[in-house]
Amino acid sequence: MAETIIELLAQADGDAPALLAPGRPALSFGDLRRQTEATVNQLNGLGVGRNASVAIVLPNGPEMASAFVCIAAGATTAPLNPGYSRDEFEFYLADLEAELLVVQEGVETPALAAAQKHGIDVAVLSFSETDPAGVFTLVGKPSATPVAADQGGFAESGDIALVLHTSGTT
Repeated sequence: MAETIIELLAQADGDAPALLAPGRPALSFGDLRRQTEATVNQLNGLGVGRNASVAIVLPNGPEMASAFVCIAAGATTAPLNPGYSRDEFEFYLADLEAELLVVQEGVETPALAAAQKHGIDVAVLSFSETDPAGVFTLVGKPSATPVAADQGGFAESGDIALVLHTSGTT
């Protein structure tokens, strides 16, 4: 029985579609696994390892879905509403103790100013509309401090994959 995201992806038919979007080629489960491996390696290069909090501020779409899965496979993913104000981002980024903020290339967001205020590193997610849905690259400032050997690589079954903030209503 699979206990981690990467184990779940390994069990899937590699040729079966994992992500679909109108007008874009499908992303297969095999491609999603490779995207996950690349993302975890990129995160480790940015100094982010298992259980480190990574805030994601991305518009809805296949890249958000893919980033959500891929980041959770090697860190703690914390998606935040792109519609938040700067004050809200400042609160949530501090509350999460985020080590990294992921934003989409070319999208202006008050999350950037909030991250700067808290000294949080930023990685920019870029993609091409001609690539399969969900394929992306993260670009950020490489870390001078490598991820500890016991904190790098894929998340383990006891690691925290996701933190969701809610409004408190039911």
